[in-house]
Amino acid sequence: MVYLALALWGAVHPMYWFVTYMRETGTGLSGLIDAWYVNASTTGLTWDLTIAAIALTVWVLAETWVRKNWLALVAIPATFCIGVSCGLPLYLFLRTRAV
Repeated sequence: MVYLALALWGAVHPMYWFVTYMRETGTGLSGLIDAWYVNASTTGLTWDLTIAAIALTVWVLAETWVRKNWLALVAIPATFCIGVSCGLPLYLFLRTRAV
């Protein structure tokens, strides 16, 4: 249940800051994406999370193929639509259940 709680936190908490930023700037999603590349620090963090998301996706696909735990595939859209902070604990939660 800890993994599920972390997945929920990883979905809600970062989204709060994204929505706050978009409201403050009035730029919407395109402005948020532009902000990811505003300087070397944010660009590095963006690439760090992108590489982590790709690694998680490869892991999910490899383990799903072996374990036949098809429900675990929902971690992939959760990772790319919400973030690694949601996708990783969600996958760990789904992985720990009996198949």
